[in-house]
Amino acid sequence: MSETSPKLRAELEGIPTYKPGKPAAVDGPVAYKLSSNENPYPPLPGVMESVTAAAASFNRYPDMACTGLMNELAERFGVPVSHLATGTGSVGVAQQLIQATAGPGDEVMYAWRSFEAYPIITRISGATAVQVPLTPGDVHDLDAMADAITDRTRLIFVCNPNNPTGTVVRRAELERFLDRVPGDVLVVLDEAYREFIRDLEVPDGVQLYRDRPNVCVLRTFSKAYGLAGLRVGFAIAHEPVAAALRKTAVPFGVSQLAQDAAVASLRAEDELLGRVGSLVSERTRVVDTLRAQGWTVPETQANFVWLRLGERTVDFAAVCDQAGVVVRPFAGEGVRITIGETEGNDIFLKVAEGFRKEL
Repeated sequence: MSETSPKLRAELEGIPTYKPGKPAAVDGPVAYKLSSNENPYPPLPGVMESVTAAAASFNRYPDMACTGLMNELAERFGVPVSHLATGTGSVGVAQQLIQATAGPGDEVMYAWRSFEAYPIITRISGATAVQVPLTPGDVHDLDAMADAITDRTRLIFVCNPNNPTGTVVRRAELERFLDRVPGDVLVVLDEAYREFIRDLEVPDGVQLYRDRPNVCVLRTFSKAYGLAGLRVGFAIAHEPVAAALRKTAVPFGVSQLAQDAAVASLRAEDELLGRVGSLVSERTRVVDTLRAQGWTVPETQANFVWLRLGERTVDFAAVCDQAGVVVRPFAGEGVRITIGETEGNDIFLKVAEGFRKEL
């Protein structure tokens, strides 16, 4: 038997592994999972029924074109079907975007810290990652990003609101940035948390895309819509980009269960908005309480809050674990805490109060 191994791409060496939020313990003391930005509510009305009906035929392949969902999205956002593409969550679509635009020798730019999948999917493609530090206020430094554009830049992610800090870029600064980006560079507005935004100065990326052919908008059903386990996201982009996304999609990647659940979720939007409103109110309570405790908390427009703890990050996460809540630590930087059930949020706030007194 040969002792040699199959040759694998050199680009895979050193690629960081995506770290999902730690699950809540099944039989231990931990009861609340505030580590994955999941929606704590059960499926929206009509969703479970649609999934149950679709499950009866999962011996068959799903509709590869996602026809029903594409038509529903086209009507909901007022865009042509030809400007839409679906994928396995918005992160799946993001990977398709890089496959379609960048390879060895090309550059993909994003803020840092931002969504931790960006460096992974960039390196998988063989492209070079260009990470531009956030401002001291944990916001995208769009001027620095514009200055970092070179003739090798192919794609720029703008995560708005930013994961994990929850901060946003507003209309004037984003439009000024877009005006500086060359027309042959694709700007991807990653709006996974769009539904939680209450700042009226934060633009809807779909409105910006309409007259900018180099702007693509990413959305997902994983967060506000509560379909994280079904993996369905989509992009809105002008036809050349959307067509490229459909070419790079994994055939039959979005299951029929996911497609039908997404359609049912779109049709239950009134209930969705009520749930999102409740989470936003709870977000306000959590942020106000943390600030009253003496914490510096960036203004968040997402369904999570960010505490910059530096070297105390892992210690804080461990104390939360012991108290009964799981949070998402980024070692040496900070902790992201999802807004979940009120009981879980209260446990987290109690931990934060005690930890703050020890600092």
